[in-house]
Amino acid sequence: MTYCLGILLRQGLVLASDGRSNAGVDQVTKVAKLSITAVPGDRVICIQSAGNLATSQAVVTELLEAAGRGDPAEDLHKCKSMFEAVHIVGERLRRVSETDAKYVEPYGDPTASFLVSGQIKGEGPRLFQVYAAGNFIEASQRAPFLQIGETKYGKPILDRALTPDTSLDEAAKLGLLSFDATIRSNLSVGLPIDLLRYKADSFTADNLITIEEHNLYWRELRETYAGGLAALVASLEPPPGAGGAA
Repeated sequence: MTYCLGILLRQGLVLASDGRSNAGVDQVTKVAKLSITAVPGDRVICIQSAGNLATSQAVVTELLEAAGRGDPAEDLHKCKSMFEAVHIVGERLRRVSETDAKYVEPYGDPTASFLVSGQIKGEGPRLFQVYAAGNFIEASQRAPFLQIGETKYGKPILDRALTPDTSLDEAAKLGLLSFDATIRSNLSVGLPIDLLRYKADSFTADNLITIEEHNLYWRELRETYAGGLAALVASLEPPPGAGGAA
């Protein structure tokens, strides 16, 4: 299982993807699920992937190999908007699925899904979710985050605390706590976590970090949050009724 999160803010984007791949309980490996292609000063395009690993890797590899080759129908460096970029991703997914799916289906689910985000000069940062069929939706100020993979455990904290006006650093903390909740409840999601805080109009992905199991900040974040949550619950009044407050 995979968990990928994309957050659209007024300040930019926060993206996070786990790095665990499971092909059974005894076949656990680390795989990067966040890929980035950039033209300094002009564009940054990020692709996060979930689902069948062979399908997602084929799509991403073919897209990265086509970048810079000049074909406007396939080149992420030539598209004029993020809408055109996500359309290229959807078309590539359809093409890979048409070629490979019939051979994979007897052995398992061949589908994959993606988060496609970034900024192209002339427009603001944008965030899309590409479904297995190649169609897509876009994040908005009313729905500022999108998730793929194991989404249910990490969603509540985002629903409660995240707004479009949240800062990049605050959103990054919320995103990591969303991963903490997911990892605690589903062992198939795990570290490392690739985390990118993209500042609007910077056109650089230099602020990409990878958080490993023994990262001191990660450990302190989890422990401080758990302790603070326990203390907050202890400070609340109990429900009314027998043995409770009047």
